[in-house]
Amino acid sequence: MESEKQLPWGYRWRSSRIFILTTVLVALFAETFLYGFVVPILSFMLEDRLGMDPSKTQRMTTAVLTVHGFVSLISAPIIAHFADKTPSRKTPLLIALAGCVAGTLLVASTFSIEALFIGRILQAVSGSATWIVGFATLTDNIDLDHVGKALGTAMSVVTAAQLGGPIVAGALLELVGYWPTWSAPLLVLFLDIIARRLMIERRELPLDRPPSPKLTAPRDPEESERAPLLPPSSPTNKSPDSNTGATETEQVKPSRSFYRIMISDAGVVACVLNTLTFATLISAFDATLPLHLRDTFHWNTLSVGMILLTLQLPPMFLGPVVGWLRDRVGARLPATIGWTLSAPGLWLLGVPGDKKFPWASPETNGEAIFLTGLVSLGIVFTLIRGGGTMQLVAATKDMEAKDPNIFGEFGGSSRVFSLTEVAFSLGSMLGPLISGTLSETAGYYYMNLVMGAFCLPVALSCFLYFRV
Repeated sequence: MESEKQLPWGYRWRSSRIFILTTVLVALFAETFLYGFVVPILSFMLEDRLGMDPSKTQRMTTAVLTVHGFVSLISAPIIAHFADKTPSRKTPLLIALAGCVAGTLLVASTFSIEALFIGRILQAVSGSATWIVGFATLTDNIDLDHVGKALGTAMSVVTAAQLGGPIVAGALLELVGYWPTWSAPLLVLFLDIIARRLMIERRELPLDRPPSPKLTAPRDPEESERAPLLPPSSPTNKSPDSNTGATETEQVKPSRSFYRIMISDAGVVACVLNTLTFATLISAFDATLPLHLRDTFHWNTLSVGMILLTLQLPPMFLGPVVGWLRDRVGARLPATIGWTLSAPGLWLLGVPGDKKFPWASPETNGEAIFLTGLVSLGIVFTLIRGGGTMQLVAATKDMEAKDPNIFGEFGGSSRVFSLTEVAFSLGSMLGPLISGTLSETAGYYYMNLVMGAFCLPVALSCFLYFRV
């Protein structure tokens, strides 16, 4: 009865898995929605609000969008390190939200180009925190047998936000004007802050942490205060002081060797390679497809935008299904098949319009072949997307099951997801660089050929090191 009186208002539903996971999904939606929201209205912000010369718009747009990935790459490990030092995930999430609101207001105000970049930097840092801590919270509250479905659902929500952000921004700017347009992301952020304030993690309350059955009852008040911090006692009798010293040693060591432990595991390296290569491919499409479609098929901007939806729609609808499949058969088979099929799919995309293949010219079957290849890749990418993350979570839980203190008192979930954040950010920077250089020097066909060749060693690494 005494413990029930200590429970805060609404503890049952506020600490339920459904509410926690819904809060995390709202956070992921808000951050992703905000990232793409600025894209279609950025030229208006630069030219109309800041009075920039239109000849400089493309260069400045590239800089504003690139700084987000660069800052995420640098800040992710730092954020994850401190997030794993806190017993509650809610506090880092709230700090990230405050930074996101401040950054959004700076970006929207466009007082100056400096304010725009500072706002974008704040958005990048808070966005990294949201992804890292959000996914860590997600996996902390999900059993390993259901991680695939949870991550698949999260990826569907993220994809919906990727699609919705630019569409909503462009439509609202035309219909209601500049400042009412920014009310949309601010509304999402305020809904997010309400949900995060209400959320209660189970580990926030001491009464939800049952004592280990291996621990004997403390014999005096001093031992009573120390008891929850001690590891399970071994068969050999040891003094409390020696146990305390061992615990302190174990807690210091993981924080210094976390990344060495992870990178020395071949399965973890395969996970990081999976995420890095996927991000490289996706960003390569963004950098090269619009120009290729304009020059080869003479499609306008609207047509190109609709075509790019074929890469996003399959993951949005098939994400939970593929997640369920991974829970049933493991991550190895879907990822291996996905990467293997991606190689010929990428080659096929480069064929239409190339002079070596007259049967696929724009005047004959080129457009049909291109659309078929792009839709097929959208479906195949669903087998790949999130596979490395799921495998990384599984590998980490295996390590923690063998040694609960390997990553410190509060685990290493945030640092685990910083690996995927760094890999994705690095891939997002490398994709345009590699694809743009290859397309300009060797041609679009050979660029796709090289990208397809990258997929085969990744497929082999998934087959060799992913869990069955």
